[in-house]
Amino acid sequence: MPDHAVVSRSEWLKARKDLLEKEKKLTRMRDELSRERQALPWVKVETPYVFDGPDGRETLADLFAGRSQLVVHHFMFSPEWEEGCIGCSFHADHDEGALVHLANHDVSFVRVSRAPLAKIQAFNRRMGWTPKWVSSFGGDFNRDFQVSFTKDELAGGEVVYNYQPTKGALEELPGVSVFFKDEAGDVFHTYSCFGRGDEGAVTTYFYLDITPKGRNETGPHGNLMDWVRHHDRYGFQGFVDGTSLYRIGRVTYEAAK
Repeated sequence: MPDHAVVSRSEWLKARKDLLEKEKKLTRMRDELSRERQALPWVKVETPYVFDGPDGRETLADLFAGRSQLVVHHFMFSPEWEEGCIGCSFHADHDEGALVHLANHDVSFVRVSRAPLAKIQAFNRRMGWTPKWVSSFGGDFNRDFQVSFTKDELAGGEVVYNYQPTKGALEELPGVSVFFKDEAGDVFHTYSCFGRGDEGAVTTYFYLDITPKGRNETGPHGNLMDWVRHHDRYGFQGFVDGTSLYRIGRVTYEAAK
């Protein structure tokens, strides 16, 4: 049992109401932040990005599928990998329920990765996800939106990620980008977030954050890699390495470093 104060119901109620005032303040701040986010200026997308997908070769404009807004999940999946990263897969598990609502509210949702389409489709079948997932293999989309980096860039020791110089980056990193298409067919980049910026999509964290133990991420990574697995890998002997990839075996992460 956690070492916690145990009080009367009336004492608990007072403490809970005090916390509720802070929660309400945070909600109002979040609403204001959303208004400011929607008021950001836009950048016209001039590069003719093309992707490989289940419907063949498609442009960025095609991915809107008749809607005016597009959310792109930058899913970490290098061409050399055989499966997607743990964290992006964790994110992906939470997207399913939102899809029908987004589609009926003028928003299309697409995943983009650098892995070739055949690898993406094999992993997607294994995971059972339903959103459209396309490959940017051979193109500059991921690099232009600062979620993929070349070996030479990484060898320099520092890349730009989350709008600032970052050391110790991986070749693939996560993010979410948003685009708007006007009636003339022009596409605009309106927003991107990286790192923990997309945590709001992960409802598991909401529930963990209201439990007594919280996220309880106390392993060598200090984050979700300490405990999250692909949803078909729980119960297996294995570990997650420093690149967010799952390794099967009895060896621990500490021993493998």
